[in-house]
Amino acid sequence: MGVGAGDVESPLLHALPAVRRTGTVWTAAAHIITGVVGSGVLSLAWSMAQLGWIAGPLAMLCFASITLVSTFLLCDCYRSPHPEFGPARNRSYLEAVHTTLGKSKAFLGGLFVQVGLYGTSIAYVVASDTSMRAIQKSNCYHKQGREAACEYEGTLYILLFGAVQLVLSQLPDFHNIQWLSILAAIMSFAYSIIGFALGFAQVIGNGYVKGTIAGVTAYSAADKLWKVSQAIGDIAFAFPYSLIVMEIQDTLKSPPSENKTMKKATAIGIVITTFLYLGCGGFGYAAFGDKTPGNLLTGFGFF
Repeated sequence: MGVGAGDVESPLLHALPAVRRTGTVWTAAAHIITGVVGSGVLSLAWSMAQLGWIAGPLAMLCFASITLVSTFLLCDCYRSPHPEFGPARNRSYLEAVHTTLGKSKAFLGGLFVQVGLYGTSIAYVVASDTSMRAIQKSNCYHKQGREAACEYEGTLYILLFGAVQLVLSQLPDFHNIQWLSILAAIMSFAYSIIGFALGFAQVIGNGYVKGTIAGVTAYSAADKLWKVSQAIGDIAFAFPYSLIVMEIQDTLKSPPSENKTMKKATAIGIVITTFLYLGCGGFGYAAFGDKTPGNLLTGFGFF
């Protein structure tokens, strides 16, 4: 649906041309799943191991609920002043903050957004480095045995990852490259389902479920507190997608109103994501117990 006579674009984007919006609840749900299911899923088994069989699933359900409620609130900020009839559209998170709370709050919000993006970028760089070194170590162990000194420097992979990001960021109309979105969706589902399936197969192979109610036994109370805090942080990192809610909602056609469609898509996306997370985290912990690795797929590759 194009921008009609009753639509008013935000002053921040008044120079942008009218766009044709054709998104549905299912395309939005697919974007949500692709955006949420990232590298964080690979550490959920370790997080589950630190928290145990009760606190681990409860923490995931808690953060899933928080994400659901906060996203529902954001969905009503896409149009202003009325969440359904607008007429102005807010195409990004910062634009919604600017329209709703004013310029000074938008500046403060922008600061937090940039810090969040910086932290997320670091997490993905570290995850790419860890994954590439894990592939090399896994191949080395399979060829030379578990006693081999298979250690590799990660600087090269960090530089390569950064170079790839620089190249991709220069592609014209990057946000509309359909094949890249499809590839990202396939990859998100692939390593989640692989981790899920490998954990399930390992539990069947073991013949019993490992793990305890209290989680991994730590050397001291301080060590346990630190690992539990890190586990909760990993779970919290794996769920939110507030920075891309508005961009996804801006692809939706209307009627029905965009906020209603986006809320349905959010519910679908969060349910599927939580199911994958509980499966990967639960079966990973059940397969390895106290020896659950920080990266689920590297754990299966090594052992």
